[in-house]
Amino acid sequence: MSDLNKKLETLSLQFSNRQQTLNDFITSRSTLETQLQENKIVQDEFSQLSQQDKIYKLTGPILLPQDYVEASMNVDKRIEFIEGEIKRVESKIDSEEGELEKIRGELIALRTQAQ
Repeated sequence: MSDLNKKLETLSLQFSNRQQTLNDFITSRSTLETQLQENKIVQDEFSQLSQQDKIYKLTGPILLPQDYVEASMNVDKRIEFIEGEIKRVESKIDSEEGELEKIRGELIALRTQAQ
């Protein structure tokens, strides 16, 4: 096998691995977006409650009473955390897309040389 074919094979494998990594990041992004929307729904429902209303938290098989302020703060912190994770994953997606484009360019150049 010539050096050119070995380089093509190596780059093709790298490209395939990077695509899988990108797909994993996109799946993570989708999961985080779903969690964000669920938490925003909870936050919206909390805004319709008064501080005297009872709130319960499911812990294992048990419903435990929870303070309104504490529950509201927990949801706010979760939303903040999820938004931060989304930004982190999006930056990884951007980086991975850049690497894919770079490898794609190299593959095209090598295939052109091979012909």
